[in-house]
Amino acid sequence: MHKVNIPRLDLNTYINGTEGERKRFSDEIGKAFNETGFVTITNHGLSKELIDKLYEQVKELFALPEDVKLKYEKPELAGQRGYTSKGKETAKGFKVPDLKEFWQIGQTVTDGDPVQFEYPQNVHVEELTEFNAVTSEVYQRLEAAGKHLLQAIAVYLGLDEHYFDANVHNGNSILRTLHYFPIEDPDALAPDAVRAGAHEDINLITLLIGASADGLELFTRENEWFPVKAHGEDVVVNVGDMLQRLTNGKLKSTTHRVVNPPREMMKYSRFSVPFFLHPKSTMDLTSLPSTIDAEHPKQFSDMTAGEYLDERLREIGLKK
Repeated sequence: MHKVNIPRLDLNTYINGTEGERKRFSDEIGKAFNETGFVTITNHGLSKELIDKLYEQVKELFALPEDVKLKYEKPELAGQRGYTSKGKETAKGFKVPDLKEFWQIGQTVTDGDPVQFEYPQNVHVEELTEFNAVTSEVYQRLEAAGKHLLQAIAVYLGLDEHYFDANVHNGNSILRTLHYFPIEDPDALAPDAVRAGAHEDINLITLLIGASADGLELFTRENEWFPVKAHGEDVVVNVGDMLQRLTNGKLKSTTHRVVNPPREMMKYSRFSVPFFLHPKSTMDLTSLPSTIDAEHPKQFSDMTAGEYLDERLREIGLKK
């Protein structure tokens, strides 16, 4: 097994650091995103108390009776808000759906930006008094952290530090609460049924709050699966396909998966909460001219973030 570069970086050194510390942070995140597409982040703005409260609420949500959860499923929204039940999402290229159910929370526009009319309303859980407020706070804090990370990435790419700001302000970001449900009879599973099939994320970057159990693995350039483990309350951050397209593959959207646990652990739940940072649908993902040269010819067709999201939602079975 080769050494995999997943550095542990302190976001506070970018937000409040000296010029030298900020440059070092930008260089380190850029190097890791160039090599493996993954980093872990400390001082991201979420306290241990907030993370604990979040997971408490997430567990209560998925413990609700099936008929209660199903009343919050909105197929017409392609899983972008509210509940998505078991067997609905299939990783691109796979035939068997992932072993999971999830709930998605989207952007709340508070400044009168007309983009608010593009977004469906969030679905509020009537049965849980704290779920909506806690997930809203987590959304806002991860969005703020994500904006700082994109500023560091912009500097690494030789762009203006605020290159992404206008596109991610009131962007189409999603907070997903995930439940990989218990499997009482592993023998009844399809041979290739897994918690999350090998895939790349759609968005610019993903910020993942450490899951309740191991299982996340990335596929290295040496064609090996490597387990990604976060320390305590660290947030795992990875590149999504939109950022890969924009940088003509310079920053790497790494294939990753969530594997099934050992057989004796299949009867236990696994929970995780990723934040998918999306820009507004109008953002142009045409590869930056600075990332194209004779050695790195243009790899991707030109399209907007909205067009790309629509294409991918159809590929994974959430949109007809």
